[in-house]
Amino acid sequence: MNKKVVGIVCGTRPEIIKLAPVYHALRAQPELTVQWVHTGQHGDMAADMLRSFGIAPDVQLERSGASLEAFSVECRGQLDALVARQRWDLCIVQGDTESAFLGALAAFYRRVPVAHVEAGLRTYNLERPFPEEGLRQMISRVACMHWAPTERAREALLREGIPAEAILLTGNTVVDAQQWICKRHGIVRDGRPADGHILVTAHRRENWGEEMEQTFHAVADLARLHSDKRVLFPVHLNPVVQKPAHEILQGLDNVTLTAPLDYLGMQKALVNACLLLTDSGGLQEEAPTFGVPTLVLRHETERPEAVEAGCARLVGPNRDAIVREASRLLDDPLAAELMRKVVNPFGDGQAARRIAQAVMARLVPTQEDAAVAA
Repeated sequence: MNKKVVGIVCGTRPEIIKLAPVYHALRAQPELTVQWVHTGQHGDMAADMLRSFGIAPDVQLERSGASLEAFSVECRGQLDALVARQRWDLCIVQGDTESAFLGALAAFYRRVPVAHVEAGLRTYNLERPFPEEGLRQMISRVACMHWAPTERAREALLREGIPAEAILLTGNTVVDAQQWICKRHGIVRDGRPADGHILVTAHRRENWGEEMEQTFHAVADLARLHSDKRVLFPVHLNPVVQKPAHEILQGLDNVTLTAPLDYLGMQKALVNACLLLTDSGGLQEEAPTFGVPTLVLRHETERPEAVEAGCARLVGPNRDAIVREASRLLDDPLAAELMRKVVNPFGDGQAARRIAQAVMARLVPTQEDAAVAA
């Protein structure tokens, strides 16, 4: 049988998490050949993540240059040569990374249809997050299949003129990934939710400098005010984050600064947290699965569903606001419990199945589909 070929272009840790369920769902279809292409944008972190999800890339590109600009130039050339050599019937990318944009662009130039997982996220502020907001908007201009994780994302695409028939509301594959990894590794909560630690992550480029220092001072204030609570902070490896984090927080007895956690470690840390302080988009989506109240350390979020549902609050990288809102949740068990009980606004864990069905309907139509089309 002449199988249809689907290429998945991916290069960063968050992409792997959200594309792994899609990869496994597509690999289960005997009519398809699935090629996982790793761009090398992330190195060791990506390798650990791929192993966690049982994925061995079919194609490994060579990373060149330390800067994003140098990586982009070299990766674009390698992707074009690959797509020219191995004709794909569909190219799948996820989210808003440089790898996702380059994969979509390479496919577009070779007239390969592009499908976008997690389409429609928007802040409409090209500076926040930078460069992600621009990248995901550009991907939407060349994609022909838009898999929206939420109704809000679908509505954003419709307002931009994307035809309704090109959009599928799938839910977010991050929920699929969490369910898969928790089942495989037996991840469960230890003890009562209120007894857990405070989990902190901060790395956003737009917050570097004074605003990030405000965030770290707020964490120090909370550690002193709530000395009975342990604070766990996996610190991003970038020196712009490492230096102020250690200068401000090192030496506080109840604050643990660690190296970045792999996906399995982060899920264990998250399930046992009583409160999450983060500027990570992925963690905003993952926290509701475990019922962890979340304070978002950003001015805007392209994931407002959690805020609207009531399981997250947008506080920004502001010292006073962070301390005030975190202390309110730590001091008021009822307020925290109300946030924990919110139904996950990001999906039911069936997104990858819906995506696989959409791919099959496009690439391998049934006799009934052909009859309807005729």
